[in-house]
Amino acid sequence: QVQLVELGGGLVQSGGSLRLSCVASGRISSINAMAWYRQAPGKQRELVASIRSGNRPTYVDSAKDRFTISRDNAEKTVYLQMNSLKPEDTVVYYCNADIKGLYSTVYDPYWGQGTQVNVSS
Repeated sequence: QVQLVELGGGLVQSGGSLRLSCVASGRISSINAMAWYRQAPGKQRELVASIRSGNRPTYVDSAKDRFTISRDNAEKTVYLQMNSLKPEDTVVYYCNADIKGLYSTVYDPYWGQGTQVNVSS
């Protein structure tokens, strides 16, 4: 069974930094794209940043120049370094990855449980 587990959320003051991490575990053959989404109450989940091996990361406009996504393929981990945090970044962040299981021939999307980030003004 494949799982994504996020770590690193919490409370930080405006202008501060947090680093989120997400580790994939289970019977995994390979991982394609990895990404971070966020969702505010009552709103749709939106893509924050995504990364594929060998490709440049992509970011939503509000995250450019402040957030950096990276991955460690050996550790099956994706990170989101968030700097210059603002109160409007206060939402739940979700990890997403397209993963091929050991006995699968296709990539399926998996989600983490979400981690809350709170930025105080």
